Amino acid sequence: MKRRLHLGVRARLAGVTLLTMLALSACAQHAQSALHPAGPVSQAELGLMGFGFWIMLGVFVVVVAVLGYSLVRFRERRGDQGLPPQVEGNHRLEIAWTLIPIVLLALLIVPTFRATFALAQQQRGPGVVQVTVVGHQWWWEFDYPQLGIVTADEMHIPAGERVQLTLRSADVLHSFWVPALAGKEDTVPGQSNTMYLEAARPGLYPGQCAEFCGVSHSEMRFDVIAQTPSAFAAWVQARQHPDSTPATAQAVQGEKVFAQYGCGSCHTIDGTQFQGKVGPNLSGLGTRLTLAGASLQNTPKDLRLWVSDAHKIMPSTVMPNFSTMSSSDLHALSAYLEGLK
Repeated sequence: MKRRLHLGVRARLAGVTLLTMLALSACAQHAQSALHPAGPVSQAELGLMGFGFWIMLGVFVVVVAVLGYSLVRFRERRGDQGLPPQVEGNHRLEIAWTLIPIVLLALLIVPTFRATFALAQQQRGPGVVQVTVVGHQWWWEFDYPQLGIVTADEMHIPAGERVQLTLRSADVLHSFWVPALAGKEDTVPGQSNTMYLEAARPGLYPGQCAEFCGVSHSEMRFDVIAQTPSAFAAWVQARQHPDSTPATAQAVQGEKVFAQYGCGSCHTIDGTQFQGKVGPNLSGLGTRLTLAGASLQNTPKDLRLWVSDAHKIMPSTVMPNFSTMSSSDLHALSAYLEGLK
């Protein structure tokens, strides 16, 4: 009796734990799903996945049905002796279970090849936005060569227009993935890969590095922000003509702190003397939604946390800690950076 009670308690605890894990798994702040396509590329890929799923489900149902029928129809009965009749050498059956897989594979291969070649086509023309994507440990660089814009961890695109991506890596193997807009594509050191995507409507579409690339791989997230064409044009105008002049006395002091601590040797701020290429471009930082691969919200408090102890947020990052920076300098620096619009 006691043993049954213990087993019952364990079963209930296991059930509660499982339900809690399932509930928490739906609480991601950077939620991503390939099952809710938001563009023609992801829609085509999901359609292909769905087509394959229904074929495989049909095969599963037929196999289970035949297996169930066989278990009942040919079960051992009282008085049976020896083996039941065998089907070895039945040419009709052998031809059937050879041809059926060939037909099923053909049904899968033809649309797969068609979609693969269609989605691999280079997108060109005046209406196509060209973006060079570079994976770094552990952040994403987005370079718009036609527009003269470089930014980090947020890729702005016009909704309803195709975006051609050239994918590269600055260090190790990464994988670029925006589930709602397109499938995965690796960024390989010394090699350029290509893909394109398109957002059918404005919105924020989270992305993720999908290839283990080091200690902080899970923090290598980014956002694709699809805007109306007019809003995207305004963003381009703002990035091409940045106003990096500090607007307050505290921000002026923050610019001096930025120079004093050598931040400009790693980071670029357009329109200033700071032209470092090691870390992310900080131009327009004040308009971004998140920091450090979407690990932090872009608030002055979180920005100060990142600057003072970056390794606590993202282990093994090349960003040094500035734990010895005084509180007044830290507040001034955050005011300067948050003022970069």
